[in-house]
Amino acid sequence: MDTTAILLKGPRDLAVEMLGLSAPGDGDLVVDIHHSGISTGTEKLFWSGEMPPFPGMGYPLVPGYEAVGEVVEAAPATGYKPGDHVFVPGANCYDGAFGLFGGAASRVVTAADRVTRIDPASGASGALLALAATARHTMAGLNKSVPDLIVGHGVLGRLLARLTLAAGAPAPTVWELDPARRGGAEGYEVIAPDADARRDYMSVYDASGSVGVIPDLLGRIGKGGEIVLAGFYKDPISFNFPAAFMKEARFRVAAEWTHDDLAATRALVEAGMLSLDGLITHEAAFADAPAAYAQAFGDPACLKMILNWKDAA
Repeated sequence: MDTTAILLKGPRDLAVEMLGLSAPGDGDLVVDIHHSGISTGTEKLFWSGEMPPFPGMGYPLVPGYEAVGEVVEAAPATGYKPGDHVFVPGANCYDGAFGLFGGAASRVVTAADRVTRIDPASGASGALLALAATARHTMAGLNKSVPDLIVGHGVLGRLLARLTLAAGAPAPTVWELDPARRGGAEGYEVIAPDADARRDYMSVYDASGSVGVIPDLLGRIGKGGEIVLAGFYKDPISFNFPAAFMKEARFRVAAEWTHDDLAATRALVEAGMLSLDGLITHEAAFADAPAAYAQAFGDPACLKMILNWKDAA
């Protein structure tokens, strides 16, 4: 069994190619992908060659951990059936390519316990569940506070703000350097950092992935305030210890979402408590993937690029 897939052979060396697929086992599903998203965080670092050493990484690789599609084969023991629509957080099923992510393909083989059922009506926006679950994982759980300041108004920053409001918490302030990205806020304010005079934030979430913003954040928190690193950082993180010492600053790193986060996020979306509207700004055919990846990583106006696989052979 073969599939059409995005193959990243090395930094900035991306093509659409045919790859062999592993044979499905008793607990596996075969899923035809309808849409996949392009991550401007971790995938960008693989594309640019700037990704720090990471378990399971290597070229060539199939990117993509934000995919939705339709089950076409399923063993009875999986609990799924052909026609079910699912979110697929990537797959490792390729002959001759790493599947560290693996969702950017026309067809994948994946374990049934990795996917999540979704409403077919969600369409391309279903691919955003991974980012929404990432935002939820950052905020949910014991000893965690919702943000009163969010840095960055990309898709992750917008989802963090929307989840804060959905939790009934006060509206956060959001910082965004790019004036073109300050639009689209509903129920919260987006401002330039230098327009903000506050120095008493107690829960700051950085969704920018920029190491350079951290020294400024230390000057913006109150005593005992927390800085949550919600992005993915290619450079070593350092800070001025006396500044952190005086504030008794706390740092927290938010890791990968869990299946529980995905289920909880899906429930919020289906209940109408979390909107995914307005986050997908660009869509391209899978055959145009080289240009689509370049635009996703280089065009500030592109919040989220989605690849359409529906016409793949």
